[in-house]
Amino acid sequence: MLVLNKGKIETIQVGTPHKYDNPFRSTQWRTSFFRTPSPESRWLYTTHLEGNNQADKKNHGSPGQAILMYAAAHYPLWREELGLPEIGPGGFGENFTVGGFTEENVSIGDIFAVGEAKLQVTGPRYPCPKIEKRWNLKGLTARVAATGRTGWYCRVLQEGRVEPGMPLEQVERPYPDFTMALINDYGHAHLKDPVVARALAACPLLDDFWQEMVVRWL
Repeated sequence: MLVLNKGKIETIQVGTPHKYDNPFRSTQWRTSFFRTPSPESRWLYTTHLEGNNQADKKNHGSPGQAILMYAAAHYPLWREELGLPEIGPGGFGENFTVGGFTEENVSIGDIFAVGEAKLQVTGPRYPCPKIEKRWNLKGLTARVAATGRTGWYCRVLQEGRVEPGMPLEQVERPYPDFTMALINDYGHAHLKDPVVARALAACPLLDDFWQEMVVRWL
């Protein structure tokens, strides 16, 4: 198997629904967004990571969102910019915090091998208000979108056992030009080249949500 690029799973996080105080209202919200690193090995199913359970199954938890990855390289930037020394792996609700990859070198349809498991990138995470509620910082959701440090979702093509420290190998890249950074830029209207936008919207592996976002801003 040809390895195109190689990184590592730095940490693994799972979450289950719990109620928390809403920092912006005198209410509570139910979420599994609060995730912290765990040293355990876990089975990666086609539907989810062992031990992980979504609270909002209407908007999360589809097969195309079985795993959320986030670049470990972003956390030093967030700590400095936000003045939050405690923000670290799992802070953006991700299952895998990964080294060696960011939105700049991960593309739609990329296939990653992790041990015997295989995952395929389905698209960037569209930032939602849970991010700013988690850190009690209004405007953080928009800032995530503006910086492009969103993370990305994957579907599971082949099940297997995963654990922190395992190599993360990029083994296929059918659309290397359509990076997560590019999709974010067009989806959030940072770029508006009609030729590129039409080509991106026509990509068969780009899901309907992002196709609609790209076409809307075009």
